[in-house]
Amino acid sequence: MAHYLRSLMLVLGLMAGVAHADETLVVASTTSTEQSGLFGWILPRFEQSTAIKVRVVAVGTGQALDIGRRGDADVLFVHDRAAEDKFVAEGYGSYRKDVMYNDFVFIGPKDDPAKIRNAGSALNALKAIAGSGQPFVSRGDKSGTHAAELRLWKDAGVDPKALAGYKETGSGMGPTLNMAAATSAYTLSDRATWYAFKNRRDLDLVLAGDPVLFNPYGVIPVNPARHPHVKKDAAERFAQWLVSPEGQAAIAAFRADGQQVFFPNAKP
Repeated sequence: MAHYLRSLMLVLGLMAGVAHADETLVVASTTSTEQSGLFGWILPRFEQSTAIKVRVVAVGTGQALDIGRRGDADVLFVHDRAAEDKFVAEGYGSYRKDVMYNDFVFIGPKDDPAKIRNAGSALNALKAIAGSGQPFVSRGDKSGTHAAELRLWKDAGVDPKALAGYKETGSGMGPTLNMAAATSAYTLSDRATWYAFKNRRDLDLVLAGDPVLFNPYGVIPVNPARHPHVKKDAAERFAQWLVSPEGQAAIAAFRADGQQVFFPNAKP
């Protein structure tokens, strides 16, 4: 009888192991983490460490939060702090943890016709672009980058939609940079996607370093009290791995065009 029980426990353990190994976690995240190549770098390490497979849905942060509200993802990895805090406060997320940061940068023609290289601040840069009549390409997709851009225009006292040269792509950072390159326009990009972007043509990084361009990323497990079907344990393991020494080291080691573009900042 004891031998039978031991055998049964072994079989059940093996079955549990197979189920765990075959588990797939849905992560709703931003185009910047996908298009920069970060996920291609860190996910194999996470999967090797946990035996949990990951399927990424890469959209703008606003769309990722909507996916989480519907319960169509298990965990979010996004970058719009105000919207993230609201998501958690409304009960859709269990909590939010800091994971990493980088910054937004202004991209424009190398000859910089709006003369923003020496503008001194992001707000002065936007005022210069508006005053010069130069084209500006916006993502226009309710992403974290788009939300940051709109906050900057508002703080600069400029209505971008009143500008003749203002165009919205309604798409991710890569296509937006492509349009900027094709039309010699200015745009706001996250640093990681810019360094990973190859089709630069006459574009260059023309302004960076203003503290208002700080760009934090957080991880949020979707609240199982709101959506009982979500994979709570797998989502927790993903969140905890990102902020663990192993996950933080993987993020720090990632390079785009030879540059470190994400900086881990998880709190102990």
